Amino acid sequence: MTKQESFTRRVRERMAKTGEVSGAARRRLSPAAGEPGWVHPPQQSDEQVVERTGRTWNQWREVIDAGPGRDAGHAAIATFLEQNHEIGGWWAQAVTVGYERITGIRAPHQRADGTFEAGVSRTLPLAGTALRAGLLDESGRADLLGGLASTLRSRPTSTAVRLGVDEGVVLFTFDPRPDGQVRVTVTHSNLAGPAAVEHWRAFWGEWLQALHEAADDDGT
Repeated sequence: MTKQESFTRRVRERMAKTGEVSGAARRRLSPAAGEPGWVHPPQQSDEQVVERTGRTWNQWREVIDAGPGRDAGHAAIATFLEQNHEIGGWWAQAVTVGYERITGIRAPHQRADGTFEAGVSRTLPLAGTALRAGLLDESGRADLLGGLASTLRSRPTSTAVRLGVDEGVVLFTFDPRPDGQVRVTVTHSNLAGPAAVEHWRAFWGEWLQALHEAADDDGT
């Protein structure tokens, strides 16, 4: 089920439960809608966090405010959640990041060290091994990346490929699919701010689209 299908299902379930019209249900469930007093919405919805942790985002905000507080720092808050509220490491991190976004400590796409990160992914009709080999090829990599200069930061034997570029570091991961395609995820980290995030999200999105179109052409 795609994210859009999942969201549509949740909208219909809420309409049946509350009697709301479609527009109202969508606004209520949309992560971008937020809540009064939220600086930025968290990545996960209220439904998701309740299902996984037993509390809503506003309840977690009250718990953290009454516990370590917003000045404690990311690591201290995450440790407090793990040790005192019995949620696993991944969700302790997710709740901490969500709290930081709600309270304005962290902006969207911002990491704990203050830098920003852009990520895009796409399923491509090609072999991940071939793409990985192309990214490892020192002589031809610039052509593959549309002229972008880069240096290899990972070992040639690593499953993922990490490259240093003029602005930040780019990680390419490859998830093979049963149908022979591959899910390629590009994570561009160590960016200076939201403007850089938008720039590189667009760049890598267009790059993945170009790869998809080239693969389609080769298959005809």
